[in-house]
Amino acid sequence: MTHPTDDIEWRIAPAPVAYEAAVAEMEARAAAVVAGTARELVWLLEHPPVYTGGTSADPTELLDPRFPVVKTGRGGRYTYHGPGQRIGYVVLDLDKRGRDVRHFVHALEGWVIAALADIGIAAFRAPGRIGIWTLAPVPGGGTVEAKIGAIGVRVRRWVTLHGFSVNLSPDLSHFGGIVPCGIAEYPVTSSESLGKSADLATFDAALAAACPAFLQTLSSPR
Repeated sequence: MTHPTDDIEWRIAPAPVAYEAAVAEMEARAAAVVAGTARELVWLLEHPPVYTGGTSADPTELLDPRFPVVKTGRGGRYTYHGPGQRIGYVVLDLDKRGRDVRHFVHALEGWVIAALADIGIAAFRAPGRIGIWTLAPVPGGGTVEAKIGAIGVRVRRWVTLHGFSVNLSPDLSHFGGIVPCGIAEYPVTSSESLGKSADLATFDAALAAACPAFLQTLSSPR
C-alpha cells in the first residue's frame, strides 16, 4: 500500500492487539510527539472482543458484560470493539495543524465517510448524533439510519489520541451487551450486512487514498 504521507508513520497491525496494550503504546507515542522525539502516527488495528467506557459512560448502558469492560480516557460512552472492525488510532499534533478540537472531529468524520464512499457505502453525519451513519434496509421494505462507525477522541497537550472504529464484518450481536454510544433508538450495521463486503486491506487502501484530503482539511483555514 502507498503511504499517504512521509511525515506521518502509517502502521497496520498484522494481528489483533489487546485494548489496554494498544492504549498504553498510543499514549506513549503521544507523549513522544509532544516532546518532539517521534513522528505523528496513524495506527490501524483490530482488538479482541472488548467493551470500552468513555468519560461519559453511563453504567446503566452496560447491559450484558459478556466481554471484558475497560474504562478509557476517550470521550463518549460505551462502545464495542472486536474482530472485523477497523480501528484507527490517530496521534496528530494540533499545535501545528490548528488548535481546534471540533474541527479535528469534523475532519476525522469526513475522512471515514470518504473512505466508506470508496467501497460503495454512502455514509453521512447525523446532527446531534456523534459517529458515522448510513441507511440500512429493514424487513418489509424501507430503510433506517444505522451506525456504521464510531468516533471517540481525546486531546492532551494538543496531541490527539484514540480516533475511529468502522464496522466491516464484526459479529453485530456483540453490540447487544451495551447501548452503543448511548443511542438505543438506532441500530448498528456493517459493510458486510449492507452487502458491500470489504476486507481490512481494501478499507485500509481507501483510508490511505482519502488521508491527504483529510490532512489538508485539518490544516485549512477555518
